[in-house]
Amino acid sequence: MAGRREHSERVLPLLLADALAAIRAEFSPLRDHESVPLSRAIGRVLANALTSPVDLPFADLSAVDGFAVRDPDVAVGARVRLRLLGQASAGHPFLGAIRRGQAIRILTGAIVPEGADRVIMQELCTADGEVLTFLGAAGKTYCRRRGEDVHRGAQVLEAGHRLLAQDIVIAGALGCNTLRVLKQLRVGLFSTGDELREPGFPLGYGQIWDANRCLLRGLLEHMGCEVQDYGILRDEPHDMEVAFSAAAHDCDLLVTSGGMSVGREDHVRSIIGRRGTLDIWPVAIKPGRPVGLGDIDTCPILALPGNPIAAVVAFAALGRTVVNVLSGAVDAAPALLSLPAGFVFEKKTGVRQFLLAELRRGDGDVTVAVPCERQGTAMLSNLAATSGFIVLPEDRSLVRYGSPVEFLPMSTLLH
Repeated sequence: MAGRREHSERVLPLLLADALAAIRAEFSPLRDHESVPLSRAIGRVLANALTSPVDLPFADLSAVDGFAVRDPDVAVGARVRLRLLGQASAGHPFLGAIRRGQAIRILTGAIVPEGADRVIMQELCTADGEVLTFLGAAGKTYCRRRGEDVHRGAQVLEAGHRLLAQDIVIAGALGCNTLRVLKQLRVGLFSTGDELREPGFPLGYGQIWDANRCLLRGLLEHMGCEVQDYGILRDEPHDMEVAFSAAAHDCDLLVTSGGMSVGREDHVRSIIGRRGTLDIWPVAIKPGRPVGLGDIDTCPILALPGNPIAAVVAFAALGRTVVNVLSGAVDAAPALLSLPAGFVFEKKTGVRQFLLAELRRGDGDVTVAVPCERQGTAMLSNLAATSGFIVLPEDRSLVRYGSPVEFLPMSTLLH
C-alpha cells in the first residue's frame, strides 16, 4: 500500500470506513487462475462469469403427478372422457404426441409431451383402464415451463463471486463438471507471544494454550485460502523478523496475532516498520483497536490483536475485506440484521463497537438482541455460545430499550 504514516503511542485511530476504503483502493487481486472440479470449488472465487449454456428446465415438465391433456379437450365445468395412451415419468418420456380426445398419465418431473397444454392433478381425475374421466374446472396448468428457471445465455454467477454450496448446485444443474477459479490466496499464519503453547502440550507457570491460530485458520480456509501454519513465535525480535521475511517470499498475505499494542514486548509493529510500511494502525473499533495492516518485503501483512475476541472482531471488520480484495472476490459489506435492543447502553462516539450478543424473546414474543453478560476480550466461552455481534456505529452514543440495533450473525463471518 502506498504512503507511510508516522506512528507514536498518541496516533489517532483511523475510522473503519477510511481503513476499508484504503484497502480497496490500494490492494490488487491475484490474476492467475485454474480449473477445479465442482467437489473442490466451494470457497473459491470465480475467474469468469458463469453463463448458462442451456435452458432450465430443458423442456416443459410436469410439476405434479397427474394427466397431460389438451386445453380444447377440458371445457370448463364439463364432464370429459379422454382416451389414455400411455405414461411419462422422469427419465422416461412419452415419445408420441397427444391429439384430440387423448391424454397420458404423467408423473412429477416428466417431460410434457407434444400436443399437451397442461397437467391436471390426479386427484381431479378418474382412470378406468384406457378411459380418463375429468370433471370440473381445469385450474392451474401444473407445468414448469422450459427456461422459467434459467434462460440459455443468462449470467448465473458473476466473476469474483465466492462460491457457496448453493452455487455448486446450479453449476452442476447446468452441466459444469469444473469451474474456472482464481488461484488460492496463500496465507502465512503466525501467533506471537512467550506465553503461548500449542494445545495438548504441558503448560508452564504463566503460559496458556494458543487458540487464535485454530480460529483464524478456520476463517481463512472457509474463505478459500491456502493456509501455511508457521506456528508460534517467541517474543524475540530478530527471530520474528527472519521468520516473517522468509514467509513473505512464499505467501501472498501474512496474518499474525499479538504484538501490535504499545508494550515493550509488542514487536510486530516495529518489525513491519523496519521491513516495509505500516499503513493502517490503529483502527477506531472496539475491541480490536490495535489491528494493523502494512507490508513486509512487499507482502501484505494483517496484524491482529492477541486477545481472541479482539482478533475475531478485527478480522470481521477488516480482515474479510483484505482477503476478498486480494483474492479477487467481490467485497460486499456483510449483511446486518436490524433488531430491537433488549438492553440499555452508553458508548463513546467516534468508535465502532462490537458487543458479543445473543438473541432472546422479548415483549410480545419479539426477537431482541442482548449483549452477553461478560464482554472481556478473552472470554472464549462467550464466543462459543454467541449468536453474533451487536454493531454500534461511530456516531451512536446511546442505545435505548426497544430501539433498533444492527446485528451481525456469526455465520456471516464465513461468507
